[in-house]
Amino acid sequence: MMLARSVALFVLAALAEIGGAWLVWQGVREERGLLWVGAGVLALGTYGLLVTFQPEASFGRVLAAYGGVFVAGSLAWGVVVDGFRPDRWDLAGAAVCLLGVAVIMYAPRP
Repeated sequence: MMLARSVALFVLAALAEIGGAWLVWQGVREERGLLWVGAGVLALGTYGLLVTFQPEASFGRVLAAYGGVFVAGSLAWGVVVDGFRPDRWDLAGAAVCLLGVAVIMYAPRP
């Protein structure tokens, strides 16, 4: 149950952070305005809150592992939202990052 909760929190955090960054990008780079930027800032704040609910107590471990989730999630966001087509190296890199997440967060520890 803890594993499922942890994975779900990582997925939600990724949606909030990547979505928030995308909203800020749209507001500034695509000139959609301050409402988009403000929504992005709120989403980024939600990301910061979500990671605090991870069962692991170490901030450094959680954020280090989340980095791998962010990499894979960013590629997935690009596919779904922006029509990005990852190549085999993008996919291989994302797989390596997710393996790193598994090792950092879920390896047995004494």
